[in-house]
Amino acid sequence: MFKLSALPYPKDALAPYISENTLNYHYDKHHAGYVNKLNAGLQGHPDLLEQTLEQLLQNYQDTPEELHVAILHNGGQHYNHTLYWESMSPDGGGEPEGGLAEAIATTFGSFIEFKEKFKAAGKTQFGSGWVWLSLDSANNLVLESTSNAHTPLVAGKKPILTMDVWEHAYYLDYQNARPDYIDEFFNIINWTEAGRKYNEALTA
Repeated sequence: MFKLSALPYPKDALAPYISENTLNYHYDKHHAGYVNKLNAGLQGHPDLLEQTLEQLLQNYQDTPEELHVAILHNGGQHYNHTLYWESMSPDGGGEPEGGLAEAIATTFGSFIEFKEKFKAAGKTQFGSGWVWLSLDSANNLVLESTSNAHTPLVAGKKPILTMDVWEHAYYLDYQNARPDYIDEFFNIINWTEAGRKYNEALTA
């Protein structure tokens, strides 16, 4: 059975940028709901329940077609949210360091340019979705947005950072002002964890 991992910080730790009230709904209701629906959708397939979440998503085409919705929608959201929680920290903000900082400067021109492009991707994403910083198959950084539960993992990429732009991620704190949420998100990005994932992905 897939399980809801514990948050890496207390629910009030991201305030004032993201409130405890938002996490009570976002983590306890939305994320937990995706995990429960994924497990329910895979009942009768113990071999799939024994896979890692990454294996399940990467190999979904090898599963019965009637399971694809459960895997891609609920499994995708479970994966996306898990990475999202890890992408933030009460001690976050600032700028990346080391190899990730160098790769961002090389790919986007500078951290400032990356920051503006990342924000623009979130602000222009129509409807619900996500913004991603990933490595492609050639280990080049890729910045993109996806709709709904879609994840770059399914396309063979290695995500290292994501931002949730579904309304339930910010509405209780920012109402319909998604741009304000996106601006504040940079105050809590966990660049240390993103850098660790980047280095790990290079050797995977």
